[in-house]
Amino acid sequence: MNEILEILEKDARVSPVEIAKLTGQSATSVKKAIKKYEKDGIIVKYKTVINKDLAKDVNSFVRALIEVSITPQKDVGFDYVAERIYSFPEVRSCYLMSGTYDLLLEIEGENIQTVSNFVASKLSPMPNVRVTVTHFLLKKYKEDGHVLKKSKRKQRLNISY
Repeated sequence: MNEILEILEKDARVSPVEIAKLTGQSATSVKKAIKKYEKDGIIVKYKTVINKDLAKDVNSFVRALIEVSITPQKDVGFDYVAERIYSFPEVRSCYLMSGTYDLLLEIEGENIQTVSNFVASKLSPMPNVRVTVTHFLLKKYKEDGHVLKKSKRKQRLNISY
């Protein structure tokens, strides 16, 4: 991958001037490259990773991973079905994958019931959906390559006999 993209992927707050120093390019050429990456859809979005457990937001959400087995549609394959599924506002991420299941969804809802209702009333009744398996996320340790909170190691007491 390009040096500029690698730097921005690690930290989107790095300025074009700083990137220019790191890569040995001019700030102007870095700015032009970034604009082109944005225009071409290579850079899709700049994102902040938030540790929601520490934010303790009143409106905290429940997240679930849902494995979905689907029957692909003739002439359009998995893409058409995946597009219909990822269009739901509850779907945060949607991946085509190999293995037992075809799609992996990351779902967000206000509580367990809203996620459950999404599966029961929107996802499962879809004509091409064959099987779903829902896994609720209990705790996140690492997201997008960043450790969210380092745990304090509890020291065990020495036991002697």
